[in-house]
Amino acid sequence: MKNIILIGMPAVGKSTVGVVIAKRLGYEFIDTDLLIQKQEKRLLREIIEEEGIEGFLKIENQVNISIEADRAVIAPGGSVVYCEEAMEHYRKIGTIVYLRASYETINNRIKNAKSRGVVLKEGQTLKMLYDERGKLFRKYADIIIDEEGKTLEEIIENALVILAE
Repeated sequence: MKNIILIGMPAVGKSTVGVVIAKRLGYEFIDTDLLIQKQEKRLLREIIEEEGIEGFLKIENQVNISIEADRAVIAPGGSVVYCEEAMEHYRKIGTIVYLRASYETINNRIKNAKSRGVVLKEGQTLKMLYDERGKLFRKYADIIIDEEGKTLEEIIENALVILAE
């Protein structure tokens, strides 16, 4: 199976970049946050509020490991890197691309992490989350694309060139 899985922090542009790459390659686009919301009939933040972080991650893992795709660009939520089974599944079905932006860029883009459905532990700051997840993104990434100082078009072109290699 030939899929492209985009990982990275919330607000890094996984969905925006993913949709354009999918269109350019003639691939399907799958946003797993939307699949979770559809399955659960609740917003991400409601699931986190009602089920807690562990409950949410269990649902996220289940939805992600159930994806059977070929020639798709898949954009999972940023917390998918806490779901080892899901990440192993993605390793088997495609190329994992880490879209990396600086903490400052992410912080400027995210106005309210909780209302956005970002998985933050009690007392955890966005910076702490950024540092913690960064290690996991690098661990699972086949390819890292640095977004700093690049336009959306440059990021997409860069990704397409690297993926064609």
